Amino acid sequence: MTALDLRSATFTESVVEQAALVWLDSAGWQARNGAEIASGEPAAERGDFGQVVLAQRLRHALARPNPALPAAAMEDALRKLTRSAGWDIIVRNRALHRPLVDGVTVEYRDAGGSIRGAQARVINFNDPAGSDWLAVNQFSVVEHKHSWLPDVVLCVDGVLLAVLELKNAAAEKATIWSAVPRLQSYQARVPVLFAPNAVLAVSDGSYARVGTLGAGREWFKHLCTFAGDTLAKAYVPGRQEARR
Repeated sequence: MTALDLRSATFTESVVEQAALVWLDSAGWQARNGAEIASGEPAAERGDFGQVVLAQRLRHALARPNPALPAAAMEDALRKLTRSAGWDIIVRNRALHRPLVDGVTVEYRDAGGSIRGAQARVINFNDPAGSDWLAVNQFSVVEHKHSWLPDVVLCVDGVLLAVLELKNAAAEKATIWSAVPRLQSYQARVPVLFAPNAVLAVSDGSYARVGTLGAGREWFKHLCTFAGDTLAKAYVPGRQEARR
């Protein structure tokens, strides 16, 4: 992530947020503000604040790896990917994970009127450059009278796969560890946001940890570099964690 001057009097959480977006943009993600794509806006991509899948992006993504399937099959896949049943967030997440990885079983009528079945691929893992990579800050979500404004969410082909909770490293009590219980709290309050989730991340602009849905603090681990063979800048026990 972009190096930040922690001694600056103007260092705030919003600075970390903007630095994250700049870094993501340099890594190939398209950066957008959540207010721009909210319902009612000229560039709206959501029907309401309870919708977390960007349907039009997902529709386009489904068409790319499934050119032989008709539109009816694509709409069937879209319905199944945007419908998450059950109250338990882990169960809902597992139910969405499998079709994202292996494809969605769809049905449609062929030209002769017979019902056909097929497997529609969602994310093309063989061609990641062909996917739609979107980073959105201030992505407002409302569910069951609870609302949340996550700092940054990451969508791949319209599916919200990551949530980033950011803290101000210059604030004495706002640390990456205070971000973990916040993520846990909102998994219960706005589960719709986390149904398709693949990764959770917390950062203060200098240090970061990543975890998964339902994970406690002890399971949030250090980031790896892009090559995956070394760890990115990590906490040194003692000085950095003493105030935590």
